[in-house]
Amino acid sequence: MAPSTKIRISALIIFLGIALGAFGAHGLADRLEETGRLDNWETATFYHLIHGVAMFLIALSGKRTIGFWWFLAGIILFSGSLYALALTDITKLGAITPLGGIAMLIGWGMWLFHRSLEPKISE
Repeated sequence: MAPSTKIRISALIIFLGIALGAFGAHGLADRLEETGRLDNWETATFYHLIHGVAMFLIALSGKRTIGFWWFLAGIILFSGSLYALALTDITKLGAITPLGGIAMLIGWGMWLFHRSLEPKISE
């Protein structure tokens, strides 16, 4: 996949994170406070945006795409399940959230342990 496509995907993810954050703060604030789910929405937005920016930086590098798809899966599963939980109050959706967290951890772990990131030492 071309780096420009990954940049566009990342920009869309960040756009959605900002839009959902604003919608939660302004359009849904009263409902989320009534149901006690405002914290869920804020957590979903925070992780959504952090990992969207990480995806964007990966896409900008043009070389390494390590973790990109894991971060996307994590946003969909982690943040998506929290958004859905906050809107529907179906608590069983909370069972999906850890899967998204694991996907995010895999993405960061790939960066942590990827050998091509080690500096080249000339002898």
